[in-house]
This record gives sequence, structure tokens and C-alpha cells, in this order.
Amino acid sequence: MRSRTIKGQDQQDFGDDPLAVRDTDHYKDEYVTGFVDKWDELIDWKKRWASEGNFFIEQLKARGVEKVLDVATGTGFHSVRLIEDGFETVSADGSAEMLAKAFANGQTYGGHILRVVQADWRYLNRDVHGTYDAIICLGNSFTHLFSERDRRKALAEFYAMLKHDGVLILDQRNYDALLDGQYGNSHTYYYCGDEVSAEPDHVDEGLARFRYQFPDNSQYYLNMFPLRKNYVRRLMREVGFQRVDTYGDFQETYQADEPDFFIHIAEKSYRTDDELTESYSSAVQTAREYYNSSDADTFYHTIWGGTDIHVGLYESDADDIGAASVRTVERMAGKVQVTPDTKVIDIGAGYGGSARFLARTYGCHVTCLNLSEVENERNREKNRDEGLDHLIDVIDGSFEDIPVQDNGFDVVWSQDAFLHSGDRIRVMEEVARVIRPGGHFVFTDPMAANNADRGELKPILKRLHLDTMGTPGFYDREAARLGLSKVEFDDLTPQLPNHYGRVLAETESRESELSGKISGEYLEHMKTGLRNWVNGGRSGSLAWGILHYRA
Repeated sequence: MRSRTIKGQDQQDFGDDPLAVRDTDHYKDEYVTGFVDKWDELIDWKKRWASEGNFFIEQLKARGVEKVLDVATGTGFHSVRLIEDGFETVSADGSAEMLAKAFANGQTYGGHILRVVQADWRYLNRDVHGTYDAIICLGNSFTHLFSERDRRKALAEFYAMLKHDGVLILDQRNYDALLDGQYGNSHTYYYCGDEVSAEPDHVDEGLARFRYQFPDNSQYYLNMFPLRKNYVRRLMREVGFQRVDTYGDFQETYQADEPDFFIHIAEKSYRTDDELTESYSSAVQTAREYYNSSDADTFYHTIWGGTDIHVGLYESDADDIGAASVRTVERMAGKVQVTPDTKVIDIGAGYGGSARFLARTYGCHVTCLNLSEVENERNREKNRDEGLDHLIDVIDGSFEDIPVQDNGFDVVWSQDAFLHSGDRIRVMEEVARVIRPGGHFVFTDPMAANNADRGELKPILKRLHLDTMGTPGFYDREAARLGLSKVEFDDLTPQLPNHYGRVLAETESRESELSGKISGEYLEHMKTGLRNWVNGGRSGSLAWGILHYRA
């Protein structure tokens, strides 16, 4: 039955077909007075304060922020919190009812007079004056924008109102889990009211309709757009933000189906190529610290022989790891035509074994990009020892921001490195940027199978401090989006458990040799991780092989 909105009362109007209401401006009719009056029951300020801790405050203070624009003030929770911690705060919202409640809450909680402005994000520079050190857009508010045009315009307005080194903090519900059938909202962090429920009433790729039920049995609804995490990250980068880190429920690392909310922290500050190594994403920084550690360097240099750190191709259980690793390189190289004029970039090059094979065999020039300075120094030393340093350049850096020119390479090459990225979409975009028209993109990556059991992946993800893995389907979709055509996927999945089983056997047989050189804790963790890879590969939850695309 059609409900009517009466100004100042608590009826929402979604028309004859609520599922057809997919309009940005409708939020003004959804936050009616009755709903707004009950909103704080949903939040429970005291519990929300405890659950967040000092996460946002610490993020802002770490960046020297003084002046903040809260563009999704709601009933004022974060604005009051910021004022309490000494930030100069302006509170904006599109809902007059919300701002009125926020102003009253400011006086109730601490006697603060909030500086409130009613503003539409798409015209933010018109409605709000000045520039800010930080803009916060919290409470799943960005989800009210239903068109991509509106989302891009709002982000552009945010970007323009930030100072040159400003930061945007934006959160969203974990719609990925909701859309993928993994929804399990615990209300642990964001909605802390014990007697209030917020549950999905309808979900499709263009609408997430939530029902909010209160202790007096009153019900209200919000129609929102289900934003996928990586889509939001991509929009932020395309608007101009230089670095985007994503947290799950205030944690740097998380399992993708566990957080209630994602928090994106986007920095506007521009960095030159020389400064990029100082601003690695959290996932890349974790990998860098790991591979720079003495334990990791000693382990990989000893067990893999210090030449390759990737999955090998095995003909028997007793195969030498080094020989099997070379077979992988040979098989990959056989998929492209390499001549002395070919320019290759190996991203995630490790110790440079593949680069030396290509340079030695074909006389081509190879650029090695790698994040570990320890591995890079070993790479340079081996290149000099073999007289190949004139053909191989080794540069420090991340494949999420490749510090080379556009369209500079005939072949982009990588082996078992992309799993360490927290932003593989960004990696694929960088590959598409640096590859020449007609060039080849050849790589391997330990992946989740397209139909992977998420439970099987959790031990592996936890070990790597990651939230997700790529899949063959993911790489196909992203390659197609970026104009890279698929040549083939050489599916060699059985080699994944073979390889990690062989490394585990080698580790156990040489444990006495490693003792004293590598900490016992590292070895135990390594053996556990290797067993997880073996079990995951045998269970059918993992995939591996050579992926080949062409620009």
C-alpha cells in the first residue's frame, strides 16, 4: 500500500513499488522526523564511542589535521567526537532534520554549538566555504548516491575542498559480502544498539533495501546503492587521490567476509616517483617488511637457492626445486617471441632469476621492479657476477605504482607476486599503462579457484595478512576492462601443491642446517603456511598456472 509523507511526521513515502526507488535525492524523504528521532537508539553513542576507540582521531592526528569538514553529520556523533578532541569542525548534511537533531545533540553532549550547514555533496563548493585538512564521510552515507555521475561529482567536490595534502575518510557497509551471499552483520562496531535491528529486506546489484526495527515495533527503510569495495577505491583514484588504504572494522587486515564496514582513507598529497617507496600501501608494506627480514631472506636464499622465488614445474616428487623453477621460466618464455630488441619488465622480480634467464638466453633488456631492498641488492650482485648488469636494471618500487614511463615495454612479466597486493585492480591498471600496443602480459599467481570454498582460504589469507586472493575470473574481467585480450590460461593447478609439498619436505630435511640461522618461530610458521598451501591446492580451492594476455 502506498504510504504518504506528511511534513514533520514519521511516515516514509516509497510509492507503489519501493524496489523501484533508486534515486539519489530520495534520501531526503527517507530521513523523516520519526526516523531521525530514533536514529540515536540505533547508534548508541556510548557503545559506538567504545567500539571505534581512537581510530579516526589517530588517523587524523597522524596527518597533522586541524580543520575537518564532516559532510555526513547525521545526528552529530562524529562531529561532537571531533570537537571533543580539539578539531575545528564544520558539520554538513543534506537532511535538515538530521542537522536539527545534531545541533541539539551537540548541546546535550558537552554543551557544544555545532557549526551546521545544509549542503548537497554535488554542490559542496557552492554551499560550504573554505578548504579543509580532512573531510569525513561516515555512517555508510556515500551509499545514498545512486548514479555513477553523482558519485564522481561528489568525490570531485570533496577533492576540491581539501588542501593540497588533505585526506578523505569514507566508510561503507560490506556490500561485497551482502551481494555474494556472505552477509553476517554482527553490529559489533557501527550499529551498537542492542534492541535495534538493521537487516537487508532486498538486495540486487543496484539496490540494497534495509529494514530498521525499533523496540516499539516501528519500522523504517532505507534504499541504498550496494557499493563494492574495489569500485569505490577505483573511483577515488580516478578522481585524483594518490593513495587509498582500506581497513575492515578499524583493522588494517581482515577477511573479506568478516567486517561489517570498510573504511577508505584516501590521501590527496602528490608524490614524485622518488617518494613512492615511502608511501607503500599497507599490504605492500607488510610484504616489504617480510621479505626484507633476515629470516625470510635466509630461508628463500637457502631453500630456493637464491635465484628464484616462485612455483616450479615438477616431473617427480624428488625434483630439485631450482630446476623445477627454471622449467616455469622456460615455459613462460616460450609463449612470447623474445629478441635482443625486446624490452621486458619483471614486476615482483625477487632475486632476479627470471631476468637473468631472459637476458642470458635472448640478449634482451630486462627491468626488475621489486619492493625488497635486500633481495634487490642480491639481484644486482648476481647480475654483476654473471656479466649481465648491462642488460638488467634493478629498481626499488611497488607494482601498485610502477615508476616507469607509459607504453615502455613489449613484455610485462611476473611470477607469484600479485597475491601480496591489497589492490590488484591497481596492479592491472599499472600493467595496462606500461605495456606497449601489441605487447604481452605473461604471469603466474597463486589464486583462489573461481568457485573456492572461502573457509579453505582463511588459513592462507591469515598467514599472508591479506583479505582476498585473485581468481582466474578476476584477471579475465580486469584484463578485458583494460583492453587486454586473453590469449590463454595454461592451467597448471596440480603443480601448486606439488611445489609447496616439495618445499616443505626440503625444509624439514634441512631443518638442522637452518637452525641457528633462522628463528624457530619463523620456521614453525613457515611449515604451517606450506601445509596450508598444500591442503588448499589439494582441496580444489586454489588455482595456479600461466596467464597470458595481449595489449
